[in-house]
Amino acid sequence: MSKKDIELPLVLFYIQKPCVIIGRNQNTLEEIDQQYCRDKNIVVTRRLSGGGAMYDDLGNLSFSFIVNADKQRFGDFKTMVAPIVGALHKLGVSGAEVTGRNDIVVDGKKFSGNAMYTRSGRTFSHGTLMLDVDMNEVGKALSVPKDKIQSKGIKSVRSRVTNLRPYLAEKYKRITTEEFRDFIIQSILGSVSMSEARKYAYDLTIEDQAEIEQLEQKYYRNWDWVYGRSPKFTLKRRRHFENGTIDARVLVENGRIETIRFLGDYFGVKDVAHLEKLLAGQTFDSQKIAKVLAAIDINDYFQGINSGQIVRLLFNL
Repeated sequence: MSKKDIELPLVLFYIQKPCVIIGRNQNTLEEIDQQYCRDKNIVVTRRLSGGGAMYDDLGNLSFSFIVNADKQRFGDFKTMVAPIVGALHKLGVSGAEVTGRNDIVVDGKKFSGNAMYTRSGRTFSHGTLMLDVDMNEVGKALSVPKDKIQSKGIKSVRSRVTNLRPYLAEKYKRITTEEFRDFIIQSILGSVSMSEARKYAYDLTIEDQAEIEQLEQKYYRNWDWVYGRSPKFTLKRRRHFENGTIDARVLVENGRIETIRFLGDYFGVKDVAHLEKLLAGQTFDSQKIAKVLAAIDINDYFQGINSGQIVRLLFNL
């Protein structure tokens, strides 16, 4: 796709299966319940822009505006999302307004978080619209166990959130996510029908799809980008077992264990320093660590304690 193929400004809308999207400068492990996301097949990825972590599912509509950077003041979210807010007012959400730095709220409750970044002379401003998101999943996927973890990552500020459906005018109460998208498109374009609105659409080519796949492999499905890019962090895990207490201290950098120490009143026939050396350099991932521990006799280091218990200790499972 060449720059001459599309005239700016451009607006994109997308509806996604359950996923968690981490801000560019965040520590992924501080923002999610990794095991829950894995068990529920919730995709975890990292975006190019800053801001906090967000949960998406089929009840959420995401949008993105792309404009020439020299025509838009960076950080001016209110101007960028004005067409969205205007459409929401037409749907009956008369109290929708932009507040703080980058949120759209109603009755003081957030239903849209927004982020922005600039690249190659273009500014991208994108956000979410929670129409009918599963709130239980939001809390579980973004609920990090309360343990001692310290890093320089930018942490999300958990706000009071709400879905938009209860605020819609009565005639729109049963609107689907797709219909919600179409209404906003028509509102922005001033079109009377979607067939008219489609005159302004851009259809992806085979070459476009190939480039998108390359970007997915380079960034959004790439472990090094999603987890390895997380800032250096330290954590402390302590748990009492029937055969002793283990206090683990771990330093993680670029998603891998830099150093690890096992303290406590446990017994073992081998020096635990050998195990610490074995784990240094390993990817800090529960499945990867489980595989490493499965190849040794963990009882040599922690008598009466199995490898599964060590994994659950390290990852607070």
